[in-house]
Amino acid sequence: MSAGAASAATLDHPLWESIDNSVDGAPAGRVRRQRVRVPMRLVSSPHYQDVALSVYVKVKALGLRPEGCQAKSTTIASYLGLSTASVERGMTQLRRPGPDGVVELFSDRRTLPGGTGTSAVRTVRAMTRTEAFVWLPVAAAEDLTPRELRAFALIAYAQARGITLTEAELAAGLRHHSGQKAGQPLSVTAASAVVDEVEAARWVTVQRRAGAQGRHRYIAHDIAPEARPEGGCAAVAGAVEAGVTSGSQESVSSLVGEGSGSPVGEGSLANEESPRTDSPDDEGAFLSPAVGEVPVVEGAGAVENSAAASARAEGGGGLALRAGGNSRPSPSKPETEKRSSRDGGSRRSSYDGPQLAMNPQIYAVLEPVHLLLERVNSDFVVRQIARAVGRQLREGTDAERLHHRLTARFSKVMLSEIRDPGRWLLGVALPRWGCGFQDCEAGVLWSTGKDCEVCAEIVQDKTAARRHAQRIEQGLCPEHGTRPGPGGHCVDCVLDDAIRNPASAPAPAQREPEGPPRGSCGDCGARIVVVGRALEDGLCKLCREEAAALAAASAPAAAPRQAGPVTAEQQTCSGRDGTVPCGRKPLPFRNVCGVHRVQELAGEVA
Repeated sequence: MSAGAASAATLDHPLWESIDNSVDGAPAGRVRRQRVRVPMRLVSSPHYQDVALSVYVKVKALGLRPEGCQAKSTTIASYLGLSTASVERGMTQLRRPGPDGVVELFSDRRTLPGGTGTSAVRTVRAMTRTEAFVWLPVAAAEDLTPRELRAFALIAYAQARGITLTEAELAAGLRHHSGQKAGQPLSVTAASAVVDEVEAARWVTVQRRAGAQGRHRYIAHDIAPEARPEGGCAAVAGAVEAGVTSGSQESVSSLVGEGSGSPVGEGSLANEESPRTDSPDDEGAFLSPAVGEVPVVEGAGAVENSAAASARAEGGGGLALRAGGNSRPSPSKPETEKRSSRDGGSRRSSYDGPQLAMNPQIYAVLEPVHLLLERVNSDFVVRQIARAVGRQLREGTDAERLHHRLTARFSKVMLSEIRDPGRWLLGVALPRWGCGFQDCEAGVLWSTGKDCEVCAEIVQDKTAARRHAQRIEQGLCPEHGTRPGPGGHCVDCVLDDAIRNPASAPAPAQREPEGPPRGSCGDCGARIVVVGRALEDGLCKLCREEAAALAAASAPAAAPRQAGPVTAEQQTCSGRDGTVPCGRKPLPFRNVCGVHRVQELAGEVA
């Protein structure tokens, strides 16, 4: 039974919850069949190290005993074939909260009645019925290393969910946990080497090039290798692999960035779901089920299917392909002779006619990259490039715009940096870069030449998010980048809160000045020190003197020279300029003019 069938089964099924008492090593005559449910968060999260997964599987298996998991760290380490320090490191990580605050392992320490300590009782978290999980055999944790066990868990989960797993996706789930590359995923070559080790341990069967697009197909076994019958799954997998790989003798790892292809003698990689290759020498390849497809010969370029080609294919020229007619041509008979397959499908001979030509308009658009186009040695890739250009022209993209795009992008790279011209043209040069606005070309509007506002906002948002994450990592305020205070808020945040909510902000207390009390003049409003006569009348010195002068002018005259109010008969100043009487008009309510009033005030001050 595969891991997919076990995962799809009901959780409460008694077969999956059965307990095998041989978790600490299978004795003679016993088969290790116990499985445990493992949360996928332990497998997929980069927070947990590989050793934590192995420790979790073994502790949960031991916890299914009636007495629970009472094994010491040294005992668990001996079961898993690991060091005691590694097991304790995995337990420590499981006992601590994860990034989502979930704790997977709980440890209850015990002491004997005499005061002597003993091993702790360890239990795992009860899983919910809605969280993702994967069934893992306990024997796999004993036979495989922690990293191999994680790779096996990823393969088993993908198999249970019906997911086609690639080596690149498998490498993304395996990470370095120490050294300079800590936290980074493994390379594709390293992940392939891990899979080879799991396959050598007979826990996984790899059917090479048996999947879609020439990928490998992985089959995870859910019982120990010694429990599987001889010639069972391994024999079937070997037969399928022999038919797909055409006699490959050993398992080899693929190169970095090259998908599932092997580094030596395995032909070209598949670019689409087609059972035949691009080589015209491949006489044993299946014919494509596409109707009306024109064959490609060596040295030919991409071409648009013309009406003449379609008529030639339908007119009995041996070029028509029927859907599902996966028939092989017979090499023992002449290629020019037409033959019929068993199911009525037609066979065709190898194409030996004129070479296919590219559309002149498409070829003119590709003028900046003709040098790279000549280096593409696959007719299939050349046709894909031509179709990509034709698709964009049909969707309304100007030929001048495509020409400018290819020129600009080719000018930014060195020719020596382009290792695969076909992949670079399809993945870098031809695609449009920009936002969802069709007129946007790498952040610039093609019709106006102005900067795209949508792209500018996206760049600003990404910059702000990156700066926000950097400030949080550095322990600074995410908004202002300043160091927060003891209360957890920086000074700028406190000021912003006070501006947004002035009612909630505490009003600053009025500070009383030191010294004698102060007040305002009751007449002119000037600030004065309230001491002396100011305590009685509340006036400043000048206002007090003016009030006294007015009071004296309104009193009856005591002497001829005493100042008094100006009468109707007195129209000139009463002062004298030397010996001559002053002829100026007096001030209102005064008997002297302004000049003599100043002289009086100057004398009083003196």
